[in-house]
Amino acid sequence: MGKYLLKLPKMGESVAEATLSAWLKDVGDPIAIDESVVEVATDKVDSDIPSEVAGVLLEKKFEVNEIAQIGDVIAVIEVEGNDDSPIEKEEFIIPQPVIEVESTPEENPVEIIEAEVSSIQETIQAPSISSNNSNRFYSPLVRNIAKEEGISIVELETIKGSGDKGRVTKKDMLTHLESVTKVKEINENQQVYSKNHMDIQPIVVSEQDQIIEMTRMGKMISDHMVMSRKISAHVQSFVEVDVTDLWEWRERVKKRFQEQEQQKLTFTPIFIFAVAKALKEYPLLNSSVDVDSRIIQKKAINIGMATALGDGNLIVPVIKNTDHLNLVGLARAVNELSKRARENKLQPDEVQDGTYTVTNVGNFGSITGIPIINQPQVGILAIGVIRKMPAVIETVNGDFIGIRRKMMLCHSYDHRIINGAMGGQFVKAVSDALEQWDTSIDF
Repeated sequence: MGKYLLKLPKMGESVAEATLSAWLKDVGDPIAIDESVVEVATDKVDSDIPSEVAGVLLEKKFEVNEIAQIGDVIAVIEVEGNDDSPIEKEEFIIPQPVIEVESTPEENPVEIIEAEVSSIQETIQAPSISSNNSNRFYSPLVRNIAKEEGISIVELETIKGSGDKGRVTKKDMLTHLESVTKVKEINENQQVYSKNHMDIQPIVVSEQDQIIEMTRMGKMISDHMVMSRKISAHVQSFVEVDVTDLWEWRERVKKRFQEQEQQKLTFTPIFIFAVAKALKEYPLLNSSVDVDSRIIQKKAINIGMATALGDGNLIVPVIKNTDHLNLVGLARAVNELSKRARENKLQPDEVQDGTYTVTNVGNFGSITGIPIINQPQVGILAIGVIRKMPAVIETVNGDFIGIRRKMMLCHSYDHRIINGAMGGQFVKAVSDALEQWDTSIDF
């Protein structure tokens, strides 16, 4: 009999590990080709790992809730054959949503910094191997740089030269100085990090207090939100929208819409339709900022809609190529993604590649909210509850007070690349699209 090593496959860029959430097979159970063996969780989506061979589960390498690294052997399957040597097949790839964070919750930032410092120090301190290391030739230019920068002859001897016969050049000196500067910066950051965490005092817990462990998803959301506030310069613009005409139009057509399209017509697809229209007018809002400060303006408009789950957590399914869908297509996408999100049945590719996010805080009765940008995006729109409000109505015969249905829009955007004028103009464009809705559309 042979053995097949089932490994944790690659699960998308920036994903290095996964948590085993459930074994779908027990030791001794038969396994068919492409049959799922174990369920793993990474980011916000659960995925099944299938077997590429038929056989019997011989051994489990990890227990439930343990964390495995990409490439780790998670199970051994006994297969037909005479060769007892382990069989390794080419790994398949399971795409996963990418949440770009500087470290996973389990990683210690201090340890990461120390490792980077050690790596750099090895580079700049390792002495060059030379049969005549103590009598190296240094040009006047190199000696002047060393004198100006306070580099001793001992330190100078450790610099590996790239010139003729290993001579140290000006370029070598500048590279060395850059490395030294980087080490100093990392050490300073480490000191700041340590100081900040030393200032955090432990919370005193009494016998009457209840301790609630954060869920895995809750920890990831927490880290993602904190990281976003550190990266982006958050600025907000607010607009009040009169949706009286839109409200009355929806009340008139929603029954026929459901009978004809077999879909409920909520306000969410209408709001997303207006946002997609505004993104085409202001495409810089459909961007990301790269690590080296490059602005990546996305061609595809993929709008994520924040969806609350029953356990209090949040997930953001993404409607791909939103601007290519009409209202019927958007209603179908919104309804299906929302349903599968609450049933925890979303596919990995349905929660990734978003370029802008919408969150409807009005679903919970909130007048408005100030949302945190969903990295690596540069904007997010919070939609408040629709309320009856007294308002001044202007007519050719004069102004009067009337009852109107109004709502608040709060646009949070990254002030690193989006200035106040564009941020305000964008949310005003969304407002105009809603206030000027074509009420002649019928179904």
